[in-house]
Amino acid sequence: MFSLVTVRQDGLPVGCLERDGQIYRLADLGAPGDVAALFADWPRWSAHLAQARLAAAPLPAGLPVLAPLQYPGKILCAGANYYDHCAEMGVTDLRKEAQRLFFFFKPPRNAVVGPGATVRKPIGTQAMDWEIELAAVIGTRARNVSVADALAHVAAYTVAIDFSARDFNRAPETFYKLDWVAGKAHDTCCPMGPRLVPAAAIGDPQDLGLTLSVNGVTKQDARSSGMIFSVAEQIATASRIMTLDPGDVILTGTPAGVGAPKQTFLSVGDTVAASIEKIGTLSVVIQPEG
Repeated sequence: MFSLVTVRQDGLPVGCLERDGQIYRLADLGAPGDVAALFADWPRWSAHLAQARLAAAPLPAGLPVLAPLQYPGKILCAGANYYDHCAEMGVTDLRKEAQRLFFFFKPPRNAVVGPGATVRKPIGTQAMDWEIELAAVIGTRARNVSVADALAHVAAYTVAIDFSARDFNRAPETFYKLDWVAGKAHDTCCPMGPRLVPAAAIGDPQDLGLTLSVNGVTKQDARSSGMIFSVAEQIATASRIMTLDPGDVILTGTPAGVGAPKQTFLSVGDTVAASIEKIGTLSVVIQPEG
């Protein structure tokens, strides 16, 4: 099975197929040269790439790796969607029927970055926090779909990190108490990658290991089975609110181990490495605010 990556070559993003540790330009395989363009007709292009003959030479190793999807249409993020994360954040009634699935947005063109020294600390924050998330990329239009049919609309999965400014997220002096834009929508604070793995190669998205470390110290270690609302339930719910278009991305929540409960936050120079089973590791270094 192949995966999809985007690298920088001669100053430009180049969509590539990855197989057996080597990468090949999509354009050399008779496909659109941009990964995002594949999702306009994912059933066609996924079948084409699965059968593609790798006759062209692979690209040289060492090219800079970018976020694989340049850029999503919408980025929907599920909040508080793991039982253990809800517990560490002080939720006392952990029954599923006591929870409500809710979403917030991240700006697709400004928040998405790839691995490396790519993430800037949000301006003025003293509480930059981390959250590893399994991200699902929509491959076919979904509107008011059932839970049973929802996963058929997923093209691929990738690793995402939801960075936030916890101190800006809270607005206790206001009647609404929270400010999701100020806390979550900062530039560069939604790294994704390093690859997109087709859904067919992932199998059950509710049985994947997730780990995140800061400077080599493990902070989060869980399985996606700990979600309150499954990936399928999230897609079905979101599709009743809005149309999910090919190339949209859903971040599906984070498990326990974030910094907020212990008031332990990120500093410039910290390395955050997020790994998801069957996908790989996304590693970023926090840069000065800007």
